[in-house]
Amino acid sequence: MLTHVLGDPHTTYPVVHVAGTNGKTSTSRMIDALFTRIGLRTGRYTSPHLQLATERISVDGAPIDPERYVELYRDIEPFVGMVDAKHDVPMSKFEVLTGMAFAAFADAPVDVAVVETGMGGTWDATNIADGRIAVITPIGIDHVEYLGGDLAGIAGEKAGIIKAGSVALIAEQPAEAMKVLLERVAEVDAMVARFGQEFGVVRRDVAVGGQLLTLQGLGGIYDEIFLPLHGAHQAANAALALAAVEAFFGAGADRKLDVDAIREGFALVTSPGRLERVRSTPNVFVDAAHNPAGARALASALDSEFGFRKLVAVVGVMAEKDAEGILAALEPVVHEVVLTTNSSPRAMDPDVLAGIAIPIFGEDRIVVQPRLDDAIEEAIRLTEEELSGGGVIVTGSVVTAGEARALFGKEPA
Repeated sequence: MLTHVLGDPHTTYPVVHVAGTNGKTSTSRMIDALFTRIGLRTGRYTSPHLQLATERISVDGAPIDPERYVELYRDIEPFVGMVDAKHDVPMSKFEVLTGMAFAAFADAPVDVAVVETGMGGTWDATNIADGRIAVITPIGIDHVEYLGGDLAGIAGEKAGIIKAGSVALIAEQPAEAMKVLLERVAEVDAMVARFGQEFGVVRRDVAVGGQLLTLQGLGGIYDEIFLPLHGAHQAANAALALAAVEAFFGAGADRKLDVDAIREGFALVTSPGRLERVRSTPNVFVDAAHNPAGARALASALDSEFGFRKLVAVVGVMAEKDAEGILAALEPVVHEVVLTTNSSPRAMDPDVLAGIAIPIFGEDRIVVQPRLDDAIEEAIRLTEEELSGGGVIVTGSVVTAGEARALFGKEPA
């Protein structure tokens, strides 16, 4: 095992481990921001990246620079060769990146690492870490080719990050997923706190540039929390992140974290590619929604927080994804859709995507533009047919969102 020959760097700091289907990266970034404002030095490992692989490994809230990325790889490369020589199947890119992250955090050194699973949980490369805090974001159907299409089975795989004696913080879940998660909690004698019971969102008001929240934490009420992200799903992620940080510090009914630090931490949160505005007049947003649940959360936020007179979606998805489910979720809030692709070899052909979209939108509401830049230009042109109140949302894939950010000159973050 790579980490063993590296000296088990993942054992030199406490880990907050995050698994789930949707919201993992946003929740991880919130946890990171709160820890940083409280005064801890943090490492954060997330996946996939939007623009550059360096985004996956962050120290002190910022991605490592390319020189450090190369240095880390060169440091562990001989050990990767040693491990590969002993096995028939070479290490995957994700396994190597995970080893790089663990090593980077030990070298820093960090006070705490926030580690997001790549996929699943039990058999994920990150699960060698003994996370004292296990965070489970909402679970749904995704990565069917690897995790299957059974929700209980997927939940069982995600539940593997809940370790003996740990504290599990669980987001709102479908009943069949929650049952499996709670069975795992009982099996390993972990402690548990659940959204809507031990913690949650008390109040949410739309505000300029985000939302104003009152959160129920494990230690009490935290009010006047400004979160510069949009959507009820992000408010729920914020409650989950707060509970995770409280659990890390042992907060409870008689121990509340400093509310000013919590306010300042949330106010600093960014989550690139998550309903992120990349242009004004017309407003253009990018969002990495890549499954039906993510698309439904996006549609709800667009409907409840923005008053677009005309909203055009630019959609590019991966071939293995539930394109029909994504498009159906977006249809009620989108006036027209421009179907496109991205640079990934796994991307769905836009003409194939059009065949899926026609029964949902009808031919009159569909335009096909194979190049992403042309698709965005076409969407802007369509919104400009309105004198005001037009908007564009670019979505359907993490890759699509990342490439759109780059087209608008956004730096990796």
